[in-house]
Amino acid sequence: MKNIFDPKETELVIDRINKLSPTTRPIWGKMSSDQMLAHCNVTYEMAFEDKHKKPNGFTKFMLKLFVKNTVVGDKPYKRNSRTAPQFLITNARNFVEEKARLTDYLKKAQNLGEDYFDGMESHSFGKLTKKEWNTMFYKHLDHHLNQFGV
Repeated sequence: MKNIFDPKETELVIDRINKLSPTTRPIWGKMSSDQMLAHCNVTYEMAFEDKHKKPNGFTKFMLKLFVKNTVVGDKPYKRNSRTAPQFLITNARNFVEEKARLTDYLKKAQNLGEDYFDGMESHSFGKLTKKEWNTMFYKHLDHHLNQFGV
């Protein structure tokens, strides 16, 4: 897994994001490019903001048991996999704003560095290692950038 906390890797991901346009079509799936950017922002909103409702104890237990390894493990996501309700983006978004938010989140995470995240509580999975945070951040972005051919 590439290290999203490495400044060079962050720049490579941002370069891929910059290749997107409002009219870029997905290779698979139904999201538009603006919706995909908003969808990818949710991961960072959960890490940096308090705008999504946290799961209750039972739900968090179930997420840790059944979802965590898929999200923080090295195995790539399958195409057209189901997503959590908070990640569903069904309305049009402002492409320029969503793109700027995502690149800002990437820079913020990279500037904070992997040690900042080591042992930090995630929204849904409890405490994660810096490797798990890296995998969660990078794998999700890579999956969707590949979805849009960049």
